[in-house]
Amino acid sequence: MSATVVSHKVVSQAEWLEVRKALLAEEKALTRQRDAVSQKRRELPWVKVEKEYVFDTPNGKKTLADLFDGRGQLVIYHFMFGPGWGEGCPRCSMGADHFDRSVVHLAQRDVTLMAVSRAPLAEIAAFKKRMGWNFTWVSSYDSEFNYDYRVSFTKEEMASGKFNYNYSMIGFPTEEATGTSVFYKEGNDVFHTYSSYARAAEGMLGTYHFLDLVPKGRDEEKFGRDAMAWVRHHDRYTNNQPSKEHIVQIAPQRS
Repeated sequence: MSATVVSHKVVSQAEWLEVRKALLAEEKALTRQRDAVSQKRRELPWVKVEKEYVFDTPNGKKTLADLFDGRGQLVIYHFMFGPGWGEGCPRCSMGADHFDRSVVHLAQRDVTLMAVSRAPLAEIAAFKKRMGWNFTWVSSYDSEFNYDYRVSFTKEEMASGKFNYNYSMIGFPTEEATGTSVFYKEGNDVFHTYSSYARAAEGMLGTYHFLDLVPKGRDEEKFGRDAMAWVRHHDRYTNNQPSKEHIVQIAPQRS
């Protein structure tokens, strides 16, 4: 397949600096808006967790309160990995590739980060070993946790086609979905403070931050509605170069 040529304006350093400063003003405004939204997120009311959830962990059965590991804040990544799948979702895996180096820093800020899936612990352990990950990942297989936090769906829900996901009746194409839930522990009490789903999980994908900086951006339009169709498990990419049909050559056009 022949390469697609994209024309792009090329200017002097002085002209570039002028438009760059204009963009900087917009970037600063976006940063301030993000800070304001983050503040509203922290101000959300909490819900006390009354149900006793029990998880299978490498160190035996643990409750939700136990998962905090002595800290006051808990971030749970709902990793799409159902019983019998054999391997976890490639897109969740791209996010998880960023976890190990974050765990130690988060611990200094009273935060425990981990993943939870409905796959049995043995399946999780095998896949985790294959991926070379060290972060904590537990199983909610014998728990209603995933169903209550709307990242796993019953056969009846799947048959209906539309059910509650991401705070609306939109459904999801598989019985397991992705999301992030946050909890706070005070004494013996655990509170649910926040959950996000769908595209909100992009915050876990540091790769996208870098793609948003480069000239071709995410370059996902060619994949249509399934924008992340290019993502593979990190041990499934054939090499460190894009396949030929995805290469876009940028030909400069001088003004």
